[in-house]
Amino acid sequence: MRILMLTWEYPPQVVGGLGRAVADLSETIALQGHDVRVITNGYPGCEPEEMREGVKVYRTNMFHPQPLNFLDSVLYLNFNLIQRANQLFLEGWEWDILHVHDWLVAHAGSVLKHSTRRPLLATIHATEWGRNNGIHNDLQRHISDIEWWLAYEAYHVICCSDYMLEEIKQVYQVPSDKISVIPNGVYPENFKKCHDDLKNFKRSYALEDEDIVFFVGRLVHEKGVDTLLESVPLVLSEHPAAKFIVAGKGPALDYLRHKSWEMGVGHKVFFPGFIDDLSRNSLYRLAKVAVFPSLYEPFGIVALEAMAAQAPLVVSDVGGLREIVRHGVNGLTFYAGNSRSLADNILAMLKAPKFARELASKAYFEVHEKYSWEAIGKQTLKICSELMERNADYVAQTSRIPKDLPHLQAIERYQETANGIR
Repeated sequence: MRILMLTWEYPPQVVGGLGRAVADLSETIALQGHDVRVITNGYPGCEPEEMREGVKVYRTNMFHPQPLNFLDSVLYLNFNLIQRANQLFLEGWEWDILHVHDWLVAHAGSVLKHSTRRPLLATIHATEWGRNNGIHNDLQRHISDIEWWLAYEAYHVICCSDYMLEEIKQVYQVPSDKISVIPNGVYPENFKKCHDDLKNFKRSYALEDEDIVFFVGRLVHEKGVDTLLESVPLVLSEHPAAKFIVAGKGPALDYLRHKSWEMGVGHKVFFPGFIDDLSRNSLYRLAKVAVFPSLYEPFGIVALEAMAAQAPLVVSDVGGLREIVRHGVNGLTFYAGNSRSLADNILAMLKAPKFARELASKAYFEVHEKYSWEAIGKQTLKICSELMERNADYVAQTSRIPKDLPHLQAIERYQETANGIR
């Protein structure tokens, strides 16, 4: 099977969880013997083509007028995706399935679906409605409209959790038989490699006798880092040895750093910014607790990463997180947005390290059992095969339409006249 994927981000260019999820899925399908190619955004200094774990990755050129705003930049990206896909088509590589990820590549997906008559599969990783707890301005409304349009244009829609299934059905009125739930996954082996000298590595982040509480993710409102900061004084009042590491980039970084000092806990909260995978793995290994206090989380792949790294886990009870983490079984959950509830659960882990390790061990076992990328790849391929069969039937049926119907003859006469004018 030949599958073309379109995505706005792909490693090493990663902003959130989408890029890693697309990379893991594409590489998994390629390992199962299929021809997978990805077209994605370019970045300064990138190679236009490269092989990554069996996947041919094409990065679009950046030669276009400076966009005036965010939406212009999205349109330029889609123009470039269409151009590169058409080049592949003209060079003789014709895909069987076009798989697009989120609204940022919806325009390219729709154009290529209609121009090549190939099935369009869409994965919706999150919705604008969910990210903002409703629609509050024209930009959000426009993005939400594009998401609705993508779900309409797609032959089939994949989402990552039962929570997202209900959200897409409710917000975009997509029928149940057009949506499938396929979770994201994780490669546990990717979280085993750490810095050789963890004791020395820890000195860059915390004192030797401090207990690390670790967060990593995009620093935006929906990730709930405000709630985490509000819990810090409550935790420190009962466990002064705690040290909070908040890793990641995002528009809220400066605000959060300033807020920590305003609260008088700046010396106990460290914002290292972006960290590489080796540092992330090492901090997971050192952490007494990994915390993800999201206000909105369609799936929560970071929870799987913490589980794979065997870090005791505390998460908010929202979205996909509450489907992954079961309170008192493989982690602890707290009431989203409630700093007292979060502090209580962090303290429960810090004060009972044996209990925390038991939860982490169960979580590690479940990662291997439930969230294997191999199984996820097979589920995705099954949907692709069904779409190919449906598309073949459609093409066969339309090819048998009689050519002597009056309305078709009228269309042909119109085309002949138009050609003569040109």
